[in-house]
Amino acid sequence: MAAAGEIRIGVANVEPRIVDLRELPPLSLAPVLAEETEVWRQTLDWDFQTSANLVQHFQDSHALTGSALLVNNEAVGYTYYVCEDHKGLIGDLFVMRAHATPENEMRLLGSVVEQIAGIPAIRRVESQLMMLHKPKLSVLPMRRWVRVFPRLFLELDLRAMKPLPVGPAARQVTIDNWTERRHDDAAMLVAAAYREHIDSEINDQYRSPGGARHFLANIIQYPGCGSFFQPGSFLAFSSDTGRICGMCLSSLVAKDVGHVTQICVSPQVRGKGVGYELLRRSIEALTRAGCRLASLTVTASNAKAIQLYERVGFQVRTSFAAHVWDGF
Repeated sequence: MAAAGEIRIGVANVEPRIVDLRELPPLSLAPVLAEETEVWRQTLDWDFQTSANLVQHFQDSHALTGSALLVNNEAVGYTYYVCEDHKGLIGDLFVMRAHATPENEMRLLGSVVEQIAGIPAIRRVESQLMMLHKPKLSVLPMRRWVRVFPRLFLELDLRAMKPLPVGPAARQVTIDNWTERRHDDAAMLVAAAYREHIDSEINDQYRSPGGARHFLANIIQYPGCGSFFQPGSFLAFSSDTGRICGMCLSSLVAKDVGHVTQICVSPQVRGKGVGYELLRRSIEALTRAGCRLASLTVTASNAKAIQLYERVGFQVRTSFAAHVWDGF
C-alpha cells in the first residue's frame, strides 16, 4: 500500500464538512479516486485502479460505510470501514492534495473511529492507512485508547540486483509452490509464528488459526494487497516431520511490480535460513515474471526481519503507522 506524498497545494478557505458516504450521489468519489490512483502510482509504483473500481462500485450502490469530506458540496476526501466480529477495520483514507491538511485528515479519521466505537460489541479498531500523513499522538481521535506502531515500506530494484545464492536451508527443507489444499495448515503456521509477536498486536487475526485462515483468504482472494501471484508463493516443509515450517506469499501490485504479502517461519526453524530461502524463491519468481521492483512492509521494531530484508537488498522507501484502538 502507498504512503502519503509530501506535496501540498494551497488549501481553499472553505469550511469542510463530513457526511455519510451513503448520502453521496453515484460517481461523487470519481475525482478523488482518480487522484488517489495517480498518487499511489507516483509514490510507490502501485496500481490502485482495481481497488478504486471496487470503492466506486460500492459507493455507487450506497453500500460503503464511512465518511466523505465535502468542500463546496464536492467530495475531496473519503474513508471507509468494515466490521468483522468484535472489531472494525478502516480500509482506506485519502484526501485530495489541495485539501490534505492534518485537520481534514483527522476530521475523517475521527468520524469513522467514533462511528465504529459506537457499534455494540465492537471493542477494537485497526488501521494501516498508508496515505495518512503521520499525525501527532495528541491529535488522534480517542487517543486514550490508541496505540501507534511505526512501520516501514521497503523496496528492492530487481533490475539492479545479482542473483541471490542458494541458502543452506534449501538442503534441509522441501519447498513447493502454494496450494489451497494447505490453507488450514498455513493458518496454523501463522498463528504459531506470530505468538507473542509485535505484529499480533497490530492484527489480531494472527492470534488464532481461525483468524489466520481469514487473513490468508483476504490476501489471496481480494485485491487490497494486489493480485495473488501463485508462482511466486511458496511453502517450506520440514524434512523430518513433513509439516509446514515456513511460508512466503507474493502478489502483483502492478504489471511489473511484485509485493511480498506474507513471510513467516515456525519457531522450530527460526534462525536457520528458511525465511531467506523462501524469500529468495519469491524474488526469483517475480524477476522471471518481468517485475522490475519488489516491495514489502515490516514493523519498524522487528529488527531481525529488517536485517534479513536489508541483506537481500531491500531499502526503505517510506514509513507509515499502524493504529489500533482497543478496549474502549
